[in-house]
Amino acid sequence: MSSENSAITLLIADDHPMVRAGLRSMLGAPRLRIVGEASNGEEAVRLTLALAPTIVLMDIRMPGMDGIQALEALKNAKSSARVIMLTTYRSTTYLLRSLSAGAVGFVLKDIAREDLLAAIYAVASGVSMVDSQFLQSVLRNLENEPGDKDLPLESVEPLTAREKDILRLIVEGLTNQAIAQVLNLSPGTVKGYTHTILQKLGTNDRTQAAVKAIRLGLVK
Repeated sequence: MSSENSAITLLIADDHPMVRAGLRSMLGAPRLRIVGEASNGEEAVRLTLALAPTIVLMDIRMPGMDGIQALEALKNAKSSARVIMLTTYRSTTYLLRSLSAGAVGFVLKDIAREDLLAAIYAVASGVSMVDSQFLQSVLRNLENEPGDKDLPLESVEPLTAREKDILRLIVEGLTNQAIAQVLNLSPGTVKGYTHTILQKLGTNDRTQAAVKAIRLGLVK
């Protein structure tokens, strides 16, 4: 695990030098290696494509090309880098735009060091990571809004009763293990159902599925 091949390489993109310095200081940890820094979106895209980091820590508000535009550019360029949006703003719009553009993480800048490290390790292993308290706040707000007219319900393949049960628990933030205990299923069975749910909703991860489920009114 400590070999060079297992290293998680990082690119930091933030327009504030002090923030970048703070992140460098925070991210001194096993298996993590910072390979570059960017001060704006254009530079973040250029360096990401050149250096191919495992993860990009991307600020949202930057001059010129902002972080979400940079994320969209990386997606169009088919970059394999996994992008964690790092922001000061508790904005539902930013969260939804980031997820739609392909972000696999969304954390706030007041995050504790150990939580940021946990998020990086999780994202590197293939798990999406969104600040849980903020996500639940966003989902509660979405519950009080009408369904998204740009997401017609008939365009989604119908879910079975069991899939709806699991989706409801995903929205509540439960892990596969916890869902398995609640529904008296094996974790492997829940994982299989979850994969099918993501396919039916046309989403890439559980967070996107939760947001889309609320916006479509699939979960009350």
